[in-house]
Amino acid sequence: MNAGPAGVGVIGAGNIATQYLTTLLGCPDVAVRGIADADPDRARDLAGRHGIAALGVDELLARDDIEVVLNLTHPAAHAEVGHRILAAGKHVWSEKPLATDHDAAAGLLAAAESAGLRVACAPDTVLGAGIQTALRAIARGDIGEPLTATTMVHLPGPESWHPSPEFLYAPGAGPLFDLGPYDVTTLVLALGPATRVHAVSSTSRATRTIGSGPRAGRTFPVQVPTHHAALIEFAGGRSAQSTFSFQHALPRSGFVEVNGTEGTIVLPDPNRFDGTSLLWRYGHDEPAPIPAAGSDHGRGTGVVELVRAIRAGVPERASGAMAAHVLDILLAVDRAAASGAVVPVASTVAVPQPLPEGWDPAERTLG
Repeated sequence: MNAGPAGVGVIGAGNIATQYLTTLLGCPDVAVRGIADADPDRARDLAGRHGIAALGVDELLARDDIEVVLNLTHPAAHAEVGHRILAAGKHVWSEKPLATDHDAAAGLLAAAESAGLRVACAPDTVLGAGIQTALRAIARGDIGEPLTATTMVHLPGPESWHPSPEFLYAPGAGPLFDLGPYDVTTLVLALGPATRVHAVSSTSRATRTIGSGPRAGRTFPVQVPTHHAALIEFAGGRSAQSTFSFQHALPRSGFVEVNGTEGTIVLPDPNRFDGTSLLWRYGHDEPAPIPAAGSDHGRGTGVVELVRAIRAGVPERASGAMAAHVLDILLAVDRAAASGAVVPVASTVAVPQPLPEGWDPAERTLG
């Protein structure tokens, strides 16, 4: 068993990597020891800005002082890169989605189990104070027995601000797979595992235009539906209505509402780590605010929770099993919309308890 901070490496030096580094460099239970990217110049630039070593991918995977590798590559590469990390004897933290199909996700988890390693996966926003406070409220019965939920992602699309948005309109992305994991992970944590899905979809435009950066004005093809509307059924007869869309001129997102026998709770944006919940109870005209209590440190929180779980020999909360189940739900939404049939969800998952209120990723706990 290793002692002291867990050595961490990063593969993928894109936009999201900066957010992870901002958090992890302030958490003493991890030590970031290298950044690699298929583009060495991009790795050197990011590493230089944070005082970290820029490494080749093979060089990073060969380092004995790196225990956990962050897989921040594009969705289509997540499974392949995840297998390379496991083959090097490292635990995996993956950006979402875990893979782009059920078999690839299942194969990655099987490889990890065979090697005695862990695979964990974003979103770790659901480990932040906002969502965890709401989950604690649901768990203690503030809304009675949870029965139904509504979630909404209505956006015009990321091409107006993202300098390289093409991958967000390619297989494995789109609003369903890019933003769906935030809402659907929250639903599973609140309602339990899903069982089957009904859905419809549409695509508003065949091409999109980059709106910012050095490639602004260039068009690119849309390869996936840009709107999905789903009815998701959960174990025990619970259900949720969810929309995932990149074709709304009026932006409305981050909306998650869970209804129970005694009331309704409106959760904060599951793509953030903070935010106040609003509790509505029958017989009351105004909601009661539930301020967030706990950590709001940002992306990378789940990496810290993972390394602490590894050292303690307990399951991590943002597990690969949870990510695989969420992926199966999203795949079922996609298939249900394409086929017009009701589609069963191919997996189940054990739902973890909420984090204790005082859990803090910036605390030193590993010597």
